Amino acid sequence: MYLPEVTDSFEYLAGELKDASGKRDFAEYINSPAFEQSYETLPTEAFINSLTDRLARIKMETRTGVLEKVGNSFSDLAVMFGHEYEQRKLGKSFKLWRTPFESLNEEIGGLYSGDVYGIMAESGRGKTYLSAAIIDALLRQGANVLVKSYEVKWYSWMARLLSIATAHEEVLTDERGVKVGVPNKGLLSGALDGDIESYVLEFATKINDYYPGNLILQAKGDGELTRTLDELDRELTEHPEIDVVVIDPFYGLADVYGQNSNKTTGGAAEQAARRLEAIIGAHDVVGIYTIQANTEKQETEDGAVREIKLPKRDQVKTTKAVLEIATNLFVFDAVNGLGKIGIEKGRNGGEGIVIELLALMDYGVLREPDKRTQAGQFASVSGF
Repeated sequence: MYLPEVTDSFEYLAGELKDASGKRDFAEYINSPAFEQSYETLPTEAFINSLTDRLARIKMETRTGVLEKVGNSFSDLAVMFGHEYEQRKLGKSFKLWRTPFESLNEEIGGLYSGDVYGIMAESGRGKTYLSAAIIDALLRQGANVLVKSYEVKWYSWMARLLSIATAHEEVLTDERGVKVGVPNKGLLSGALDGDIESYVLEFATKINDYYPGNLILQAKGDGELTRTLDELDRELTEHPEIDVVVIDPFYGLADVYGQNSNKTTGGAAEQAARRLEAIIGAHDVVGIYTIQANTEKQETEDGAVREIKLPKRDQVKTTKAVLEIATNLFVFDAVNGLGKIGIEKGRNGGEGIVIELLALMDYGVLREPDKRTQAGQFASVSGF
């Protein structure tokens, strides 16, 4: 009989069932006519031997303990491998989602279900924006995406997504002929021109039909926003249709600053990272987190133009465990209309690659330049 909210493990429950079965068999035997007849007719030694044999059979048949599997043998693995290969061949065992950057997809294949991916940038350098661009690409592929936005409220988050979506539709053209979207600042201030304002408001009403996928947004200040990994585990259990979880940023989780069992500095954050990895794997979803890099001093004089500088893995803030659990750690920076994304860790390959991007982020544009375009065309891009 199914009972909801049972927290006991399968091993414990199975052991309880087998223990009860063994006791029931023993009780039935000692209360049976056969037991009474043996007791009355057999000599003491023969009766004890008969009783011992019967108890041994009960023990073998019902095994009051549960044997835990140590691992898989070659014979197990051979069968499992053949089945898993066929499932992957049919696209049933895992899901692969493409990023919005083809050069990145060529290097890593895409984002695989059951894996965790990190996005790292220095403060204010676009890690949340990059995650929104990736979410836009996932929604276009039909993914069901759960977003926990701990630092950005729902309206600001949706303004970015609408800017990105309208850039994909190429609704505006800047003075250099670059196709862009509705300006994010205009959406935030409610100061769009008449025609564009009407377009955006209508677009927003149809966004549920616009994207093949679905969005579940928990944003800063929302009553629905949860902060613990236990709650994330529950949400994924209750909503098995979810394909992707985005946590922005990782240290927005309460577990990162909770108690830790190993009593070491940063131990709670390390345990939170390990637990997040386990939850993502158990529910076979894509996990994406953002994290801030420790800021390096900018070596530029006053008034000088800052250069793009991708952070390194040793700048990971909070805990190094977030680096260890990541299949890929993406690093990002953008300035003056140009951006770069790199792979600082590549478990599936691609480590060390850097991809140049056109980054007019206030106008929804974060994409690889058209390869047919001359290399220097975007050198002076700075927006409208």
